[in-house]
Amino acid sequence: MLQFLFVIPAVLMAVIASVYVIFERDLTSARIRLVGRSKTIETSFGTLEYAVMGEGEPVLSVHGAGGGFDQGLDMTHALAGRGYRLIAPSRFGYLRSSLPSNLTTTMQADAYAQLLDRLGIDKVVVVGISAGAWSSMQFAIRHPERCRALVLLVPADYLPAGTSIHGGTVVRAIFNSDFVAWVALKLMPVMPGRMTKNTYRSMLGTDAAIIRAAEPKEKARIQQVLEHLLPVSLRFRGMRFDIQTAATHESCQIKKIACPVLTISAEDDRFGTASRAKHIATSVFDGRAVIFPSGGHALVGHSADALREITSFLQIGATWR
Repeated sequence: MLQFLFVIPAVLMAVIASVYVIFERDLTSARIRLVGRSKTIETSFGTLEYAVMGEGEPVLSVHGAGGGFDQGLDMTHALAGRGYRLIAPSRFGYLRSSLPSNLTTTMQADAYAQLLDRLGIDKVVVVGISAGAWSSMQFAIRHPERCRALVLLVPADYLPAGTSIHGGTVVRAIFNSDFVAWVALKLMPVMPGRMTKNTYRSMLGTDAAIIRAAEPKEKARIQQVLEHLLPVSLRFRGMRFDIQTAATHESCQIKKIACPVLTISAEDDRFGTASRAKHIATSVFDGRAVIFPSGGHALVGHSADALREITSFLQIGATWR
């Protein structure tokens, strides 16, 4: 019996060591995935990271919360094979982009303009994803002569006054620690039903049932979205700014957007972007909203449909001035 009691700690230590080795391996892989794919420039606001993919008509791909240039490319890479040149910045506070003092979405928009200056690009189509919609709209407002058209995928809304960020202790812990995030990603498929349901809703704004019923290709896409959150330690500062933006209601004069606008969302997006997408589309001079009946914030089951809508929208670009 005494020998058995000595064995238990030894086994636990071996298990902990093995888990840590696997975690370090996966985290190293996540970091390696980012190496050599991007460059940086110095703007008047600080360092801005960006990546370029494809050739042709320039498209500025602005990532959402928890992202970086990699998420921007993940979400729009199909356009690179259809005659478009993607320019994907890491918004301030994400990955290698610095976090300026007193940062605002208008500063971020002006930094995009400086990036385009450095690349010698006059005009772009802008694709803003989720929380990237705020600075994308500000770019269209502040630099109208440089924005040919604006596409907003599941555009994030501001929080109602007096409310706080949803998600609970588990999700807050996930976004505060690489290890906790990694453990959650490993355990999500086997978490108790209620915990999995709440985590999918909080992290992806999507009902777990929709993800479970999705085609294998879509499930793989969602899994990639989650896995590419790592390392969260390089994204946390940017996510904190996005949370502040959602709570502070920065001024955004949507009606000043003069270029054609396409907004895309799903009625059952748990983050409420469907109503936001409709509001934006009806507030601008030339706007159109495409709202899928289901799919949540991740547009599960409708990623191909969204790509077709975007491609069709961009194909009329020859008529834009």
